[in-house]
Amino acid sequence: MTTYKGIQGTAVQNAAGTLSGVSNGQVWYDSTNANFKYQYLNTTSAWSTGGNLNTGRDGAGGAGIQTASLFYGGGVSPNRQTEAYNGSSWTEVADLNAARKKISGNGFGTQTAAIACGGEVVSYSALSETWNGSSWAEGNNMNQAREQMGAVSGSITAGLVFGGQGPPPAMQTVTELYNGTCWAEVADLNTGRYLLTGSGTTTAGLAFGGDTDPGIKALTELYNGTCWAEVGDLNTARRQLTGFGLATASLAVGGSNPGVTAVTEQYNGTSWAEVADLATARAALGSGKNGTTDSGIVFGGTSNTTATEEWNSGVPIGAWSTGGNINTSRSSLGGSPAGTQNAALASGGQVPPAGAITELYNGSSWTEVADMNTARYDVGSAGTSTSNLVFGGESDPTGRVGLTESWNGTSWSEVANLNETKQLVSGTGASNTSALAVAGYAPSGPKNSTEVWNGSSWTEVANLNQARAYPGATGITTAALAFGGWLDPGDSANTEVWDGTSWTEVNNLNSAGRAIKGIGTYTAALAAGRDGNSPKGIVEQWDGTSWAEVGDLNTARASGATSGSTTAGLYFTGSVPPGTTATEEWNKPSNVVKTITTS
Repeated sequence: MTTYKGIQGTAVQNAAGTLSGVSNGQVWYDSTNANFKYQYLNTTSAWSTGGNLNTGRDGAGGAGIQTASLFYGGGVSPNRQTEAYNGSSWTEVADLNAARKKISGNGFGTQTAAIACGGEVVSYSALSETWNGSSWAEGNNMNQAREQMGAVSGSITAGLVFGGQGPPPAMQTVTELYNGTCWAEVADLNTGRYLLTGSGTTTAGLAFGGDTDPGIKALTELYNGTCWAEVGDLNTARRQLTGFGLATASLAVGGSNPGVTAVTEQYNGTSWAEVADLATARAALGSGKNGTTDSGIVFGGTSNTTATEEWNSGVPIGAWSTGGNINTSRSSLGGSPAGTQNAALASGGQVPPAGAITELYNGSSWTEVADMNTARYDVGSAGTSTSNLVFGGESDPTGRVGLTESWNGTSWSEVANLNETKQLVSGTGASNTSALAVAGYAPSGPKNSTEVWNGSSWTEVANLNQARAYPGATGITTAALAFGGWLDPGDSANTEVWDGTSWTEVNNLNSAGRAIKGIGTYTAALAAGRDGNSPKGIVEQWDGTSWAEVGDLNTARASGATSGSTTAGLYFTGSVPPGTTATEEWNKPSNVVKTITTS
């Protein structure tokens, strides 16, 4: 008989609480709580950015898998273009013989053996073409000319298409089976509709979503090789979506109702559940129809987007855990954006009143060190725990200040002021000799100004495109990111990238807010916490292209301070309100400990 020791190479160990040095999958006995426990990697399913198409378009067909996909046809006018994906980039290959569009729901096959059928050529079409990996060849036509139909994932020798729009009656119920040579009509759908999609095989296939004109549907039907039966509906009714997977494990992605959506739903053979959204909401998108719920891909879609997104399960995710409490509760303080999780600096802040207290974190506890020269809050900061800069803010009773102080690891010294006196300023940068002061608030309102510090003076450089106060910021003086902020009135989701010369607007945050704190770089960042109508624990991660929500802070708050990176970060203090002493540590990947129970 197989034993735990035979599998793991060691017997179950005993520990009072958590086992020191425990590895994922390991079981131990917790003598303190008198139970068995085990640890596993914390994972999720998520979309990530893939390589852009060469020519963005909607209504195109798709086939293949995540690392070997095909995209063909589509566009505003019927298009012949075909592109192949190798897992990182798209390459143009041989064109279709017949230019066509409105085929996004009905592609099937692989990158080397695929079918393009139906769509709009001049009008409704029955034309069918076969791809052999290098060129398209005309094959036998479908029996029913139509466009905007659905298809199962299928193969070049076993395909199934259904529904669509054709000559009157416009909403088709017709289902056709392809055997590698010719098409044969089989059992009709129960509900005729177009702009639907499907997944699965010719003996176990799904048809879902669509439009009965009028009426956008959530309907799902299951084909068993003989007939169709209605099963569990989608949670979100939509048309122009795409899908892939098996009849017992499928994804329904994107679509419109009537506006475009990023919603993704997963089917388990019985019902649909919402999972992680696309980064780019879109409809009439293509997909690798032979993808799975573990590994999939979508591409193109409305607004002729070139965006490609890859779906993966088992993606390691980060999580927040409790660190050592800071000694003095406060908010709107300076941090150490270029510091680490185990070496961070907290300076000033609103206690209230304005504070000058400085504390140093060593990975487990905070220690008070030399105070700042001028007590203040709503400050910007840059650098590490040993080389830090604090600038701007508000001092009681002076009001807004442009003061700058430099930390050398032991003490603070006053240096040259900002050119513009302001509070609610955000900062980032590598050290006390290299920093960026971004946005802020002055008597005239939110500011779009940017200043660069060279170790002795501030220089005004190109403005942000959007004026705001208290955005989040990450990066260095030549490559930075600014996101969110207060517009007075209202809050921003705007994100801009700094290249050392100018700011460029990129994809917005999912949730607008002010008093957001940044962790990381301009290509890999966390936007943690935020304020709007009330403090929130929302955290979003930036991958260089788009934002995705990740694990929330355990304590919802805003106006705290940060240190570290997207794999080992730190968030401390902030406004709950009132202020808090809580410190939280972000780790990615992270682990989960479970107690083994018996029933």
